Amino acid sequence: MKPEQLPLLNSVSAPAIHPDGTKAVVSVTRPDFDADSYVGQLWTVPLDTTKHPRRITRGFRDSSPAFSPDGLVLAFLRNDPAGKPQIFVVEAAGGEPQRITDQHTGVAGFVWAPDSHRIAFLARVPEQGRYGTVEGVTSGGEDARLLTANQYRMNGVGYTSDQRQQVFVVEVPELGGEPAVAPRGRAAHEQPAPAAPGIPAARQLTFGDSDHESPCFSADGAHLYFVAALHEGHDDDLVTSVYRVEAGGSQPSVVEPSNAGLQTVTGVRASLDGRWLFYTAQGLGTTGKDFVARNGVLYVMPVDGGEATALTDEEHLDVSGPLEPSGPASVLVLNTALGSVELLDVPADGEIMPLVHGARVVIGATVAANGEIAVSLADASTMGDVASLVRGELRLLTDFSAALRNNSRVSEPLDFDTESSDGHPVHGWLVLPDGPGPHPVLLSIHGGPFAQYTGAYFDEAQVYAAAGYAVVMCNPRGSAGYGQTHGRAIKGRMGTLDMQDVLAFLDAALAAHSAVLDKDRVGIMGGSYGGYLTAWTIAHDHRFKAAIVERGFLDPVSFAGSSDIGWFFGGEYTGGTPEQMTAQSPMAVVGAVQTPTLVVHSENDLRCPIEQGQRYYSHLKAQGVETALLVFPGEDHELSRSGTPHHRKQRFDHILDWWARHLPTASNQAEGHVH
Repeated sequence: MKPEQLPLLNSVSAPAIHPDGTKAVVSVTRPDFDADSYVGQLWTVPLDTTKHPRRITRGFRDSSPAFSPDGLVLAFLRNDPAGKPQIFVVEAAGGEPQRITDQHTGVAGFVWAPDSHRIAFLARVPEQGRYGTVEGVTSGGEDARLLTANQYRMNGVGYTSDQRQQVFVVEVPELGGEPAVAPRGRAAHEQPAPAAPGIPAARQLTFGDSDHESPCFSADGAHLYFVAALHEGHDDDLVTSVYRVEAGGSQPSVVEPSNAGLQTVTGVRASLDGRWLFYTAQGLGTTGKDFVARNGVLYVMPVDGGEATALTDEEHLDVSGPLEPSGPASVLVLNTALGSVELLDVPADGEIMPLVHGARVVIGATVAANGEIAVSLADASTMGDVASLVRGELRLLTDFSAALRNNSRVSEPLDFDTESSDGHPVHGWLVLPDGPGPHPVLLSIHGGPFAQYTGAYFDEAQVYAAAGYAVVMCNPRGSAGYGQTHGRAIKGRMGTLDMQDVLAFLDAALAAHSAVLDKDRVGIMGGSYGGYLTAWTIAHDHRFKAAIVERGFLDPVSFAGSSDIGWFFGGEYTGGTPEQMTAQSPMAVVGAVQTPTLVVHSENDLRCPIEQGQRYYSHLKAQGVETALLVFPGEDHELSRSGTPHHRKQRFDHILDWWARHLPTASNQAEGHVH
């Protein structure tokens, strides 16, 4: 894959399966250079393999499809180039979509009521006078903000304390009726016109000083459950809980387990039989802030609260949504495991049933009323496709990555296991370019750190392999998917066991594949925590010909005051005292760096703010190390994954240029690159 082929990357959403089990609908989204944005539409995918998928909408970016429980209506989000995502509905049999929301900041997510006549959704409610709520008042002309909280902004959003995310309910109009029109002439004087003619008014149900998440209806539709932090002192910890509000409006009440410790709840879903609440949560220790490498656990408790039962093992499983009902008292969940993402079916009382496992990444799944299951997944050869699950076997229904495979060679990752110097197992992959070698090697380190590389299609590795580089990547201690103990091993000792594992994996790969890997021509790179470990490693190991430190967590001390998560993240990972932070800080050992280093950062990154990269670059410059600072305007921490297509291509171009200068290959020479 080459950088200019980014538009071939078709990403697929979780599927929405029709209640009768005959078809699923997904959104298929891709980068578009002309729009310099992401475009996508909805596709219907018949579960009958004799029929073919087809595009069913023509919006700029349509996403998040969901059928009404009665199967008559399909709802989805539509995002116009200059607008915000709003909910549209269309008859399931086809027709013209009708918009049913007009939220100033757009809709973040939604869920159907059991009666198929209402939809609950999430939207940010901006403080009057901000975010364009007053015509002529731009962001630079808004009133000053007086901030007193720890939690007041978020990467990708900006300030949050003055635009909290709330829960709304809207009635879905009768789609067979005549569309509403705005009054004109005499009628316009006799009746006030709505702000958006033809769009039903939504009712705001929550007003708390917290972002509200994961709304779901009770089985009878009388209540809504959601996740928020509304307890006293919520600004000083990471605790979130399940709350309940009447669907017609009421004061929220907490629905608490009687036997659980401090937790951050990440999702909730009522069982179809009306008896249980399933929810996913991570423990927070005794302080309410010890989030480090906590596996997600699926719990079940009575709908009114009470004793909660952990349905999954905290040490060995790391589960997350979608919490899709799979029966009267069971749900589907995803499990991060060994470089893959599995699909599990978990009942309130009974055995866990693995549905999809192996070298795949499950994106989402849904179950029809007749038991048919549709799954979206990725693997080594696809960014995302849809399959049905028939008697335990996957039956592929789409091929959305065909153009990618037909126009570029896919280098399949080689699964590789080794041991660290203390005998601890380390798992990862090697992606090889064409040709006999020996090839220069790029050691790539993932972010997180509680995240994982997988064996699924990874555009970064494919671009570098196409340019002639062998890519080595692994999941060292600190990573997710190998047990909670594995993830928490670096708490209070960053840059120790993790660096040990990464270098052991590199050495083992070089030794095992010595005929095709050039051990004397190795580069190192990583983003976020991967930027941290890259910067830390090049201060302690001088074998690398060059390095790329991207959006790095480079100084825990200054990070505490500049990052959106700085008030807790660095302290929990390093130990919290200035001495502990400094002892694990790449900025404290930057003086030992000799490796030519490209520093990459985005101006709007609130997770690892640009000051981290600027200061690191300045230190390298001052001590005479070859360096450059690449800055992307308008982008945030997610540049490499969801930045504008133009900037994503530019990023690849600059990265390949840096490697062409320091590790040239036959396919990647310095000549022709823009310096």
